[in-house]
Amino acid sequence: MNTTAKQINPSSAAAEDLVLQELGNGVATLTLNRPRQFNALSEAMLTSLQEKLERITENNAVRLVILQGAGKVFCAGHDLKEMIATRKETYYKTLFKQCSRMMMTLNQMPQPVIARVHGIATAAGCQLVAACDLAVAAEDTRFATSGINVGLFCSTPAVSVSRNIPRKKAMELLLTGDFIDANTALSWGLLNRVAPLEKLDEEVKQLADSILAKSSVAVSTGKKMFYKQLESKMEDAYAFASEIMACNMMADDVTEGVDSFINKRQAVWKGR
Repeated sequence: MNTTAKQINPSSAAAEDLVLQELGNGVATLTLNRPRQFNALSEAMLTSLQEKLERITENNAVRLVILQGAGKVFCAGHDLKEMIATRKETYYKTLFKQCSRMMMTLNQMPQPVIARVHGIATAAGCQLVAACDLAVAAEDTRFATSGINVGLFCSTPAVSVSRNIPRKKAMELLLTGDFIDANTALSWGLLNRVAPLEKLDEEVKQLADSILAKSSVAVSTGKKMFYKQLESKMEDAYAFASEIMACNMMADDVTEGVDSFINKRQAVWKGR
């Protein structure tokens, strides 16, 4: 599994390769590839990322996704130059709907998605981190929902960010546009882990390997259940979780997992 952004040579990729993809060992690594624009989310990049995520969703050989950025930063948000060039409300509604659809796809796809973050993650870039299931960042990374600084409240980033961190912390980010460092983002709940840049890939791999060692049936079942129950009241959440768990109990992997536990051996997952 190669997740090292600095090893990617953007100049070697074709101009249309706005999102690079690498497959191997059950992992799909997607790299935002507009380094000169700080990986700003242009319309074309959003389209490319959506298409790749949808193909991965249907690929049973892919068990986990790593999302990263080429060059010096993870993602600086939307492409402001592109946005301001078309001053039409219908255009903006279409753009933000497109971006929101991509963010929701990250939650809805069966494979867990880990954001590998370095440099900065601002506005929609911070939203992208929040939308991923898990996030690991280099310790010198900075985060902000900075739209407020140009007169634009980061409304769509607020949806994902407010579902990751406490309400008052989210409002502080959104209303000030100030940067926070990686350790603050970790303490607020935006990140799972922080590591020195030179050990970032090692930290991502350790987290990925821990998930890959588990039953794919349990992981995909659990991800779907987790997000749906979050939006339900507790009684409905328990009812839904009970149904999902009963169905999960019928999987071949559960029989294998319990037998391997009782007999003190390594489980051999069947993926059913």
